[in-house]
Amino acid sequence: MIDNLSFGLSVAFTPTNMLFLLIGAFVGMVVGLFPGFGPAAGIAILIPMTFGLNPTTAIIMLSGIYYGSMYGGTITSILINTPGESATVASTLDG
Repeated sequence: MIDNLSFGLSVAFTPTNMLFLLIGAFVGMVVGLFPGFGPAAGIAILIPMTFGLNPTTAIIMLSGIYYGSMYGGTITSILINTPGESATVASTLDG
């Protein structure tokens, strides 16, 4: 069991996968800044970016897009009181 865990971590933390994770998080933050675009819409729009990638790298990049857009939605709700998605409505009041 430990062997499989260490193998999975060694695959996930390769420099290529970490680069695509950072790219996905940055692109997700940009998508999350637009009011009305949530994580699901961001992933649906940006799936064609992953067609030429390794499946593991593509899933890692899509997860970066998801979490980046969740974070990006809070930026607009705090700064301009316009929630980027429905989950960040409470952030418009409290910040």
